[in-house]
Amino acid sequence: MSLDVPVLPDASAAEALRADLSTWTVDAVEAVVGDRAMRALAREQVLPARVASRASSTVEATLTRLFLLGDAVPVRDVDRALPSVGADGAARLGLIELSGGEARGRVDLRPYAATHEDGEAQWWVASDQGEAVTGARLRDDHVLGIGGASLTLAGMTMRAPVGRVLDLGTGCGIQALHASLHSRAVVATDVSRRALAYTRFNQVLNGIADWDLREGSMLEPVAGEEFDLVVSNPPFVITPEGAPQFEYRASGVPGDGIVSTLISSVGAVLAPGGVAQMLGNWEVHGGSSWQEGLEAWLAASASAGRPLDAWVIERDELDAAEYAETWLRDAGVTPERGRAEFEAAYQAYLSDFDARGVSAVGFGMVLLRRPVSGEPTLRRLEQHEGALQEPFGGYLVAALAAHDRIAGMTDDALLATAWTAAADVTRESYGPVLQADPSYLLLRQGAGLGRSVSMDTALAGFVGACDGELTAGQIAHALAALLDVDSGRMVAGLVPAIRELVADGFLE
Repeated sequence: MSLDVPVLPDASAAEALRADLSTWTVDAVEAVVGDRAMRALAREQVLPARVASRASSTVEATLTRLFLLGDAVPVRDVDRALPSVGADGAARLGLIELSGGEARGRVDLRPYAATHEDGEAQWWVASDQGEAVTGARLRDDHVLGIGGASLTLAGMTMRAPVGRVLDLGTGCGIQALHASLHSRAVVATDVSRRALAYTRFNQVLNGIADWDLREGSMLEPVAGEEFDLVVSNPPFVITPEGAPQFEYRASGVPGDGIVSTLISSVGAVLAPGGVAQMLGNWEVHGGSSWQEGLEAWLAASASAGRPLDAWVIERDELDAAEYAETWLRDAGVTPERGRAEFEAAYQAYLSDFDARGVSAVGFGMVLLRRPVSGEPTLRRLEQHEGALQEPFGGYLVAALAAHDRIAGMTDDALLATAWTAAADVTRESYGPVLQADPSYLLLRQGAGLGRSVSMDTALAGFVGACDGELTAGQIAHALAALLDVDSGRMVAGLVPAIRELVADGFLE
């Protein structure tokens, strides 16, 4: 049975298509449609881009209209835009359909760029067309393209060179593309054959060395193997019976079971020092905190002999009604399109959540790591709803390195080290204008999570002296003399604060 996906090109056809698309870059699309339309596209509104692109006759405008915006384009313009492949060749590949002298895209195909240590990678990524282009309800086995969640995961993934990477739930293969830049081998899995077909098409189209693609659920296709990095944007959307089901976002597992299973079991495929990074939802029950469920899942992993370092950042939390509205809107189920269907699905969510005592649902990022040896030293479950400074993956690499350094450092070694305030750190003071001394002293971080730390006079004095010249111990003793405080008491108070500042990236 046909999967209704693009035909896999041979090497020569893929090379020809790459050559035809070579000038159609992310920057070229923005040049065609303009900044306003690009912002609208990020909101899944295509009209401004259609208006702008129709006013241009360039090859890049034709490709944008054909593949990105779902416009009908004259066949002669397609032949001009794809001189090597031609309209007929693109139709044979299943990328477009021809009718009455016009061509329309059958898939969403778009340029995508990624910056890495050797420069910038330029790719083209195919997936199913979205609702904004088709105006129709998505098919149940819809293969999602480059969206907000996939970009978030790509941005938070640490890009240190590694051996083997597992892209679990690969979808159209965007995470595998990123992984190909910093790994020796990529294994990509998915329960969807259509998703794997799109991933293979994108791999061949972009001329990337062969990936190991495997069909199957969760960790079943890689049981008994180990990876240095696991990345996953799993189908975490909680979807009760009676609500719209889409393969790319709903696993069929009740509640937040897909995320709990992954967190409690992914340690089985991590190599020593290996890291798993994923997105997920978690339910909050009754008066419980959002951390309780995650703590239980981590405890289950430890009980199975897989204790893990863990850093979880909750980015958002919605009550049951907000959660239902968000994902019904994402599915295109709205009152305007059919009030009866909308209300039935809405009620299915509310009934399910009420029956199970779910008061809210959190969304966020999960980082897990298998210790190289010994017991885990990192357990951080925190909330952060503000903007993340880019590149966030680079921040995580530095943050883990800082944590490992300070976790293995004795107090004596810490005091014997000369620390330097990080370049992105600023000091702020607040208080009444006529008051001689400030009421509040804050240390604020410009990168990463943009943390702020309240300081007393001693800590402010310590950080202000951290220029890499004096050791922490020397500064502490000087402050004790200046403030007329016992040296032992000053050191005892500063040591834990210094550890936190180093771990959080305020001191280097």
